Amino acid sequence: MNNPGQQREKIAFVALRHREFRWYFIASMLAMMADNIEHVISYWVIFRIFHSPVLGGFAVISHWMPFLLFSFYSGALADRFDCRRLIQAGMAMFILVSLVWGILFLTQAIQVWHAVILLTVHGFAGVLWEPAALLIIHDIVGSEHLQSAIRLNATSRYLGIVLGPVIGGGLLLLVGPAPGLLVNGLIYLPLIVWLLTVAYTGHDPEARRAGLSKRFGLANTIEVLREVAGNRTILSMVLLAGASAFFVGNAFQAHMPEYAHHFGTDDESLAYSSLLAANAAGAVVGGLLLEARGLLKLQARTAVIFAILFCLSIGSFALATNYPLALALLFLAGVFNLASVTMAQTLVQLLAPPDVRGRLIGVFATSNLGLRTFSGVTVGLLGGLIGVHFSLALSATALLAVAIALLAFAVRSGTDTVNPAS
Repeated sequence: MNNPGQQREKIAFVALRHREFRWYFIASMLAMMADNIEHVISYWVIFRIFHSPVLGGFAVISHWMPFLLFSFYSGALADRFDCRRLIQAGMAMFILVSLVWGILFLTQAIQVWHAVILLTVHGFAGVLWEPAALLIIHDIVGSEHLQSAIRLNATSRYLGIVLGPVIGGGLLLLVGPAPGLLVNGLIYLPLIVWLLTVAYTGHDPEARRAGLSKRFGLANTIEVLREVAGNRTILSMVLLAGASAFFVGNAFQAHMPEYAHHFGTDDESLAYSSLLAANAAGAVVGGLLLEARGLLKLQARTAVIFAILFCLSIGSFALATNYPLALALLFLAGVFNLASVTMAQTLVQLLAPPDVRGRLIGVFATSNLGLRTFSGVTVGLLGGLIGVHFSLALSATALLAVAIALLAFAVRSGTDTVNPAS
């Protein structure tokens, strides 16, 4: 017989019953949308001005490398300080970058070193936001509804990813790049203002005091990892996220023009934009459907099984020769990836000791986001040797092998199921 906590978890969109989470859901979606609007406009302009593949490559590296190197430290900051202020600092950095882009484009003063600095600052703003945001969400909804909140939070971000290019392209056409970026800076403000109105700091006072007492540095990283090394679920979820980021990540999106050309459609630009949108749309629709049905028992084996389904769908996409089939496979990959990653994130966050929760979120972010830096090698550089279709299929196969091994590792102890109400 199910306990009351498990019954309540089946309520559709249960996290949205928390008023403050509803506001966070909207404000964070707007912030992610603004993030992607900036990418669309700034990448377009710097390509038109510099025509530099090296600078384009740096844009990808600067986005993910800060997550690889500094996520743990950002999580440590979230353990020690008020998470509201950390998120506001991240939003302020986003606003500054967007405004400076706009001014430089307006005055036609942009130089390569300007772009390098702005791209780097943008990457650090994202690192500052991630762990603090997840602690705030946990504080708002509690452990019982955390799975719903993390899934909806990921859905809102994917919704921002879908809307960002559409609105960014519209701003380019209607007002031009410089005014578009100046306007874009305003879209981050709702999240800053909302954080001024709430009392949630991301942790209770006792956990914060314990976090303040811990050291801040590499030694602390090793200490935290040793503390949770015996927990098969945490370890397997961090490894699963890292393997997915390393072998596949989102590097395949940079090669969408080649995939679109491969399908030989009449309008390659439409094929390109549709392929880009399909994966994010799958994540959005999948997140909404999973929430509407209150599906998925919170356990490690389910997260790994969805990762396996992601491998099969993205690997099949790589080898597909039919355009509608490729769209459907990308859509399914978005559904499966969101389900797997959000469940893995929830398990790590629920099982983490409260005084090091931010640090473990930082470890997960290092694995899930930072290791995407290297997917450009596994998918991109390898693709230059054997073709992007075969490199993506090979990378998906490698991830599949890791996921199958982790499935056995995660469930061997028989304690991979977590009760959110406990």
